[in-house]
Amino acid sequence: MNPTGERRIESLSRWRLPPEMPFAVMRELQDFSRIQQRLLFNRDILSAFDAHAFLLPRPFHSPFELKTMRTAVETILETIDADGKIVVYGDYDVDGVTASSLLVQALRALGADASGYIPNRFEEGYGVNPAAIEQLAKSGTALTVTVDCGIRSPEEVELAKSLGMKMIVTDHHEPGPVLPDASAVINPKRPDDAYPDKDLAGVGLSYKLAAALLSARPVPGVRAEDWLDFVAIGTICDMVPLRGENRDLARAGLELLRKSSRPCIVALAQVSGVEVPKIDSQSIGFSFGPRLNAAGRLETAMLSFNLMMSADKDEALRFAEELNVINRQRQAMTEEIQQSVLAGIDENAVPPIVFAADESYNMGVVGLGASRITEKLNRPAIVGAISGGEIRASCRSIADFSIIDALDSCAGLFVRHGGHPMAAGFTISTANWDALRERLTLYAEERLSGKDLRPVKDVEAELKTAYCNEETVAQIRALEPFGTGNREPLFLLRAVRVKSAQLVGKDKTHLRLEVADGNDRALQAIAFRQGPRIPPVGALLDLLFGLDINEFQGKRSIQLRVVDFRTAEERAAKSDVP
Repeated sequence: MNPTGERRIESLSRWRLPPEMPFAVMRELQDFSRIQQRLLFNRDILSAFDAHAFLLPRPFHSPFELKTMRTAVETILETIDADGKIVVYGDYDVDGVTASSLLVQALRALGADASGYIPNRFEEGYGVNPAAIEQLAKSGTALTVTVDCGIRSPEEVELAKSLGMKMIVTDHHEPGPVLPDASAVINPKRPDDAYPDKDLAGVGLSYKLAAALLSARPVPGVRAEDWLDFVAIGTICDMVPLRGENRDLARAGLELLRKSSRPCIVALAQVSGVEVPKIDSQSIGFSFGPRLNAAGRLETAMLSFNLMMSADKDEALRFAEELNVINRQRQAMTEEIQQSVLAGIDENAVPPIVFAADESYNMGVVGLGASRITEKLNRPAIVGAISGGEIRASCRSIADFSIIDALDSCAGLFVRHGGHPMAAGFTISTANWDALRERLTLYAEERLSGKDLRPVKDVEAELKTAYCNEETVAQIRALEPFGTGNREPLFLLRAVRVKSAQLVGKDKTHLRLEVADGNDRALQAIAFRQGPRIPPVGALLDLLFGLDINEFQGKRSIQLRVVDFRTAEERAAKSDVP
């Protein structure tokens, strides 16, 4: 309770306030608005030169700066000239689907007999597999080009060569100790590659290969830049850093998307409820991406591939509507997993790491279920699907706990495992599950005991209500696209009073607020999935929010998209994070 007797509302996250901006930086960035100065400084952009480089489009690097690119181009053109069959071997996520469809379309524009192959998540798993290589070689494929996979498949490349099939590997993942002995291996992360930008997505490399091919053999009316819309979708959804060339590619692709008449884009926008001229990084990440990913999670990603390949409006809309249905199924399955796991947890005694595995869980959505649990409980979560005496599990973690280090400490228990500090996966015998739970629970207890496990949210700046306007929104949007490496800006609004609060949405899980400052200047706000935290009318709150423009029935208004709130604190309150 606070001094007035009202229930105190605690924030869901720790709010990290920015440091003071030095006067020298303000002077260096004086050509930019105050809000842009602050955003640039918070991203370690401290000079006018770097600021202009960040905000203004720059020429792309030459694709021929990538090692073995010339060899790849020569190999592909030789295969085309010999009427050889080319297969683009992709991955079942959005990056893999967009990379595959982009390259197949570019190859066909060059006159190639080209098609796409995307492995089935459930039957084949991730990456290049021997059975697929044998099938492709048997069908008469002369050349297989991988996109978004293959860098750790030296044995499969040797198999292809033994069967008389050439291979080119394009992949952005970390190479293993031995590179595949393919005709060409295009990966900016390979140790001997001097390409200046190491963080391209798989679709970015696919674009580079298409650009190199069309540079070597121009086709009238065809430009590699025509596929930058695909590059933007794959790059944003794969969550690679949106800095450097990725930012330039995504920004150019967004401009193309907003003018698009491409059937697949129009259809995706229609089923997502997004207006084509208003496509942005949010609509790609939260609307397009989940739908394109859904097919690969539950069935086969070939449906998403077929959508991106479609040149017919009716066909594209049919594919998009099918994806929409599958996405709703995916949402329902994820919700069922979340509710099933939460039902077995006492909110007053949340374990340091959450375990759940069941035969009813779909392997394609256990990662989403783990993400939801981690988001809800602020704990590392492991969710697995049981089948055939094994558990295939996905793990999600929090900033203070490296899940891959935790798994490494139990390496002897797994059939296989791998991943990163925040996300990982493994396969384990059901006989070892209880031992894993016991060892990881102890491991987590030792490392997390006594810590504030709420996630950290970075505050860009404190705003007054008077600055919550369309001009500020325009200044913020100049830094788009937002995503990994260029976070979407969140701001702090202090001590606003709740004038009204109501639950909205089909399940009444969202919260709509009207708030006002001390001068009774009112603002509308929406807080998604925060309905259970509804504050009383009259409560004084601090808000952490993104600034949006809401358009409804032809009217535009400022809307605060509230990601967190708390009972208002004293103005002298410091950052929650040291």
